[in-house]
Amino acid sequence: MSRLGRVVVEAIVLHYGRDELLRRLAHPFWFQSFGAVMGMDWHSSGITTAVIGALKRGLAPVEHELGVHVCGGRGRHSRRTPDELLRVGERTGVDGFALARTSRLVAKVDSAAVQDGFALYLHGFIVSDDGAWTVVQQGMNPERRQARRYHWLSEGLESFVDAPHAAIEGPNQGVIANLTDGRAGASRAAQLELVASGPDRVLAAVRAPSDTPPLPHLALPAHHDVRPGDVVLRRLHGTLAAVAERAPRDFPELLLTPGVGARTVFALAMAAEVIHGAPFRFTDPARFAFALGGKDGHPFPVPVDAYDETIRVLRRAVDAARLSNTDRLAAVRRLDVQARLAEEAATGPSFATTVANETVAVRRLGGRSVSD
Repeated sequence: MSRLGRVVVEAIVLHYGRDELLRRLAHPFWFQSFGAVMGMDWHSSGITTAVIGALKRGLAPVEHELGVHVCGGRGRHSRRTPDELLRVGERTGVDGFALARTSRLVAKVDSAAVQDGFALYLHGFIVSDDGAWTVVQQGMNPERRQARRYHWLSEGLESFVDAPHAAIEGPNQGVIANLTDGRAGASRAAQLELVASGPDRVLAAVRAPSDTPPLPHLALPAHHDVRPGDVVLRRLHGTLAAVAERAPRDFPELLLTPGVGARTVFALAMAAEVIHGAPFRFTDPARFAFALGGKDGHPFPVPVDAYDETIRVLRRAVDAARLSNTDRLAAVRRLDVQARLAEEAATGPSFATTVANETVAVRRLGGRSVSD
């Protein structure tokens, strides 16, 4: 996961720059899809831990060259974030003290100003050499056995207490005390005067009804298996069609390499969408579990041989692009373009048949899950 995460991040930075990488990490649907294409359980709260941990390990050897630094993590690692940011400041010249203060303030906002029953246990802080940053942190409600993820982005951030989040994703908890809500501005201003008289009036303001329409919500079910309703099938068919139509033209050298076949090209097509896809295409993160399976065996075990070959192909493409030979990386991008074009007309096997076929196919590709 560290190796695949690293090469995908390098491709994004090469194509679109560091700021775009930070924007994507702050997008909850993309973040979930990224974790799924890396082989993590598509529906799991563990995707947050896995993605942050994999990126921290994977990018460490190239953080100076790439200009992207991943700090923090889960548990005790989260508490070390301010010190890590100070060291980043010493190495890069950005204001490490300001970043450390931001880290503490963001954590305090999501643990005190947003009182939703979730206790923070993970804090990931991704910062560039330019001082731009994204924070991804997660809280757990032990009674419900549910998690909630909080995304922050420095770009466009005007206040840490007035609607500061890029997104908050998790199951609806009903009425909560959220003093970062834009409607709570009067409440925040009044609290200085209300400390002595108690919080009743503040909470009444927070609980006032709103006419604001709800934002798109990343709803992850409790079931572990991938079901037909979790996937936009026409998008999956579009990717399959792109592999069949595009690969022979764009990957002649690759397809003649022993061990590389349609399965690896399909995984590359899904990875290409994570690298190039627009935000609206990530409404069904379960679909990306079809790229390289899931470690829990859903929708099928991870085809380890195809996983390794996918990393090798992307690594060769990214390394060539660094030397101004962009042909291979451009070919990967064309897979994504073709998949979008094919969606409207592409047909294919049913959901159940697709899962069954892949389950059989991965046995020849070193298929493994955590139970193996």
